[in-house]
Amino acid sequence: MKTLFETTMINTGGRDGAVYSPDNIFYMDVAKPQALGGSATTATNPEQLFAAGYSACFNSALELVLEADKVDIEKSEVTATVALIVDKDNGGVKLAVKLVVDITGISEELKRTYVEKAHHTCPYSKAIQGSVDVELSIL
Repeated sequence: MKTLFETTMINTGGRDGAVYSPDNIFYMDVAKPQALGGSATTATNPEQLFAAGYSACFNSALELVLEADKVDIEKSEVTATVALIVDKDNGGVKLAVKLVVDITGISEELKRTYVEKAHHTCPYSKAIQGSVDVELSIL
């Protein structure tokens, strides 16, 4: 299988540390959110990082499927909300995601069609299929 792109990130300290790229182009402090017993901080957390990546990847997949079918839109916006929820299977925690997709310039029917196509195209959606609950909403 041909690799199209790869990247590496390093974490030290888990939820109370840092995440960075080997070349230090990307560096962010990581901290436990207050809801999980952390202090108020401007540091990020793994759920925010996942939400940022998923929203960007999903919107790129949406643009790709629209472009492939030569469908013009005014703009698209994807909001990803990532939650830690109780895992009923083992009493631990797992992820749940809500994606809210706003597409300006096409009909409601086309919005639904292309959001579904994007969900089947997006590498993040493919990677978490069957293990993370994903709810799609269309504005």
